[in-house]
Amino acid sequence: MLKTVMTENGAVRGLSGNNARISVFKGIPFAAPPVGENRWRAPQPAANWEGVRDCYKFGPISMQDTPGVGDDIYCREWHVDPEIDMDEDCLYLNVWTGAKSDSDKLPVLVWFFGGGIQWGYPPEMEFNGENIAKRGVIVVSVNYRLGAFGFLAHKELTAEMPDAPTNFGMLDQQAGVKWVKKNIAAFGGDPDNITIMGQSAGGGSVMNHLTAPSSIGLYQKAVILSGMIGFPYSTDLVISPRSFDDVQTMGDKFIKSLGVETIAEARKLDAKFVRDKASEFRGANSFFFCPSVDGVFMKDSPMKLFVEGKHANVPIMSGNTNDEFKSFIVAEDEADLEKKAREIFGADADRFLSFKEAHEHKGKQYAFADGIECMVKGAFEHVDRKCYYYLFNPFIPGWDNPGNFHSSDLWFFFETLAACWRPFDGKYYDLARKVCNYLTNFVKTGDPNGDDFDGKAMPTWVPYTKENKAGIEFTTDGPVPVVRDSAFNEFIKEWLVKKA
Repeated sequence: MLKTVMTENGAVRGLSGNNARISVFKGIPFAAPPVGENRWRAPQPAANWEGVRDCYKFGPISMQDTPGVGDDIYCREWHVDPEIDMDEDCLYLNVWTGAKSDSDKLPVLVWFFGGGIQWGYPPEMEFNGENIAKRGVIVVSVNYRLGAFGFLAHKELTAEMPDAPTNFGMLDQQAGVKWVKKNIAAFGGDPDNITIMGQSAGGGSVMNHLTAPSSIGLYQKAVILSGMIGFPYSTDLVISPRSFDDVQTMGDKFIKSLGVETIAEARKLDAKFVRDKASEFRGANSFFFCPSVDGVFMKDSPMKLFVEGKHANVPIMSGNTNDEFKSFIVAEDEADLEKKAREIFGADADRFLSFKEAHEHKGKQYAFADGIECMVKGAFEHVDRKCYYYLFNPFIPGWDNPGNFHSSDLWFFFETLAACWRPFDGKYYDLARKVCNYLTNFVKTGDPNGDDFDGKAMPTWVPYTKENKAGIEFTTDGPVPVVRDSAFNEFIKEWLVKKA
């Protein structure tokens, strides 16, 4: 197995994983530390080093609120370690490879974690790449700057760096993929068979790279888990792309909240101080530092660009968990429902109100809609390649009765159930194995179908098309091919596309 590899910057040494067939390289620098003068600047080239660099430990996580100090579901699930190493010097990536030589040309999966662009990190326990790598896929997880460190916009930055005035976290991800293009062959990978993948904000990041001209061409396939998020009844979302003028104004307000007037002064401030002030600023202003339409990296809202056909034309796998981000209208009664429907849909309100689903309710919550599913399918209809829709819908065990909560599928796509505290038994391990099989088959060929470990074909996953609204449902008892179609969902899908 490969243990010492020569990268463009120098030699790196990895270790055997828990599976001795897999070599793991942690904490490889792919860009210069984004500190000092490099704070709020596009990623700069990594420095070369002499000798062999031991890559045995994950690099520090990006500056963010200290993980593992709450009692919410995500702290229980995987943000468990408040002592995890955190530093502004954070641009490192990790490689899991089962290649025996640099001529193996294995397909490559590049992973972007989620967390609302404010939180998250590659060392999360569910992101262990070994079980994907044992299937003949190299896994690369890329760290990137978050929140105010990754997405501040300010008039001084625009004047200083018009070619990269903001969206530094997205540029970090892009730099990671470019590093893979240049270096992955030495790890036994194929630089011409790269799949980019992310979940939640990581999936939204994939959408950014699918529609960013400077990223198109760096990859051949895309996987978006719970990342094409559509809210049919609302447009006021804290992480929606904002106008560049708006984020620059908020950036100026933030810099002044630090007690300084200029970017130069702010670059000299302690990173923990900036982090803490950014958290206060986010809470006080309901403003998330997120990707913005700068006219350079991001030309417009990714979903708008997508439905206009301005995206990389590559195969896509995407879907959602059954219980996440349900949309509904809060109404006192039918009269209030009609009033709000007319405010939301305008001339389309009568059509909306004609559906029985619009009037179904639980208490004051009316017209439940699956915004992600409808958004995914609306986007798929603007891709001239095979696209695969999934619904993740097994019963999730545990004392908290969480349902199919946002991110619950991560344990399954990475097949890392053994690290979870939940009482998963054999049928869940069977499901996770198959989910991971489908994923790795797609990474290899653009088609998720294939055989299970026993040589028997897994249930056929048919591509979604406008004419055949097919997909796969991951249930407690295994994958089940499904066709999910209704006139109400068609209306919601068309509406989301219309207002993208």
